[in-house]
Amino acid sequence: MAVPEVVVLGGAGHMGGRVVNELAESGEVRVRIADFNLEKAREMASRYGERAAARFVDANQRESLLSALQGAVAVVNCVGPFYRYAAKIAAVAIQAGVNYIDICDDDDATIALLSFDQMARKQGVTLLIGMGWTPGISNLLALYGARQMDHPAEIELTWVGSSADSEGLAVIKHVVHAVTRNVPMYENGEWRDVPALSGVAEVAFPAPIGTVSAYFCGHPEPVTLPRFISGLQRVVVRGYLLPADLQQLINTLITLGLVDREEKVDALSGLLQPLLPFLTGFSTTQAPAVSAIRVDVRGTHHGGPAQKAYCIVDKMDRLTGIPPAEAALMLVKEEIKPGAGVFAPEGCLDPEKFFARLALKNIKMQEM
Repeated sequence: MAVPEVVVLGGAGHMGGRVVNELAESGEVRVRIADFNLEKAREMASRYGERAAARFVDANQRESLLSALQGAVAVVNCVGPFYRYAAKIAAVAIQAGVNYIDICDDDDATIALLSFDQMARKQGVTLLIGMGWTPGISNLLALYGARQMDHPAEIELTWVGSSADSEGLAVIKHVVHAVTRNVPMYENGEWRDVPALSGVAEVAFPAPIGTVSAYFCGHPEPVTLPRFISGLQRVVVRGYLLPADLQQLINTLITLGLVDREEKVDALSGLLQPLLPFLTGFSTTQAPAVSAIRVDVRGTHHGGPAQKAYCIVDKMDRLTGIPPAEAALMLVKEEIKPGAGVFAPEGCLDPEKFFARLALKNIKMQEM
């Protein structure tokens, strides 16, 4: 029997490389490392012998994507920024009849992906979107907390990303994209746009992070959670960058109008990427080399008010790369059977079972 093949688009990158490693080390699939940087993809593939192969792909070219996906059981898309590439790549996966998983962390891209539901159902393809850290782990923490209550009503999610934990260009572009416009939140049972960087709240995290002054930002959780968890009246997401000096630098760039257009974001992100190690080194506060997600769920249980809070702290590449790899393995083995269509993690995964899998990778949630 042929070994099923899983394509990892952007597999030679920081996050994609973690997905490749998890899949290849599982021994359950053959990994196709598809990347624009073919030399790096080949170097990575050489580490895994027959368990992996390199493939050139240009994510801007439909025929190149179709060729890279041919014959695969599933594809894990790690090509960012997702506001630019997610919908384009997902549409090709549907056309190719290949099940699709991504780590899309942009709210506008998520809305576009959700609109593919009917097309995916018609083609018999499953799309599992936002299956990383935040969204991904965050959604499943929210679902886990909601299941502890009779009537969950409110979910607040807060992420903390450290410059000492990731230096990927797509990550920088995503953060700037998330804080330079009006972004969707779910308030009083309906979606509304709010200014990014508003809604500041003090949120406590375990050491070495501590308490941060987090702000509203553009992320997919407020877009998907109300669709898959009934009865919610409020879903908001906040974020914060470490060290604080980096956060202040981005705020200044916004104030000066230097990131108000996509071409400016591209240019400044390219400038910031090589400078991040120096910015971190010269910061007045040392950034921990970990990132985190905290989820607070409020509602009622046994007739009275109830509240649950959960947190996970780990390296960003592990938090982002291990969940989609685990989901891909489950999808290949038909342990996820959501049927055709577009699903966020909370729409097709059992949180207890999934967190049990993550615990085997030493990613463990703690109740706050």
